[in-house]
Amino acid sequence: MANPDEQIPPGWRRLSEFFWQLPRIAYSFGHLGPRGPEDGPPALVIPGFIANDRTVMELRRALADAGWRVHPWDSGWNLGARADTVDRIAARLDSISADQPVLVVGWSLGGVFAREVARSHPDRVRAVITLGSPFSGDPRLNNVWRLYEWVAGHPVDDPPIERITDKPPVPTLAIWSRADGIVSPRAARGLAHESDRAVEFDCTHMAFGVSRTTARRVVQEIDSFLKSVAE
Repeated sequence: MANPDEQIPPGWRRLSEFFWQLPRIAYSFGHLGPRGPEDGPPALVIPGFIANDRTVMELRRALADAGWRVHPWDSGWNLGARADTVDRIAARLDSISADQPVLVVGWSLGGVFAREVARSHPDRVRAVITLGSPFSGDPRLNNVWRLYEWVAGHPVDDPPIERITDKPPVPTLAIWSRADGIVSPRAARGLAHESDRAVEFDCTHMAFGVSRTTARRVVQEIDSFLKSVAE
């Protein structure tokens, strides 16, 4: 019998993702500039596919409340990988902090970008946190790969930036969920050598970016993870 963790989430799970569309709008209000104490450690949140800085507002608020100086990715809608995606995010890191490495939190596709930026610029990244990100295994282990190809304009298995599944040379935490209605657990959890720690949540894919409760648990896991790698 096939391992369900290695299968695309069943179609009915997408209904649970649909119900997050209203909260996605309701929780998105507020200023888009940096949040949190000005002297707090710097953090960058990268939104997922067909999402923007407003979509991850709750996640940014939770990090700010925990003392981080949280910055938007400031690149509008995430419409897929482009040839200059890594360079643009690296430039964003330079604009955020010239003297401190930045915590990079990526939701879904944003986490894939975060890993590649950390691989290319490890001195600029304190740690990478991925939230339901399809960084491992077959790039079609999700329910949106056809939509991705249509929007991004390239095959999901031949993106304009290199897709490497090995762990980046910085502390890397993968947060995933079996209740994810978009990305398979296998793709978001990865293999043992592909991250330093993998933590299972019980939430939908949309909840990673939109849910206040999930965002606060994400922050707790980040705090625990950073303390463990500092020991």
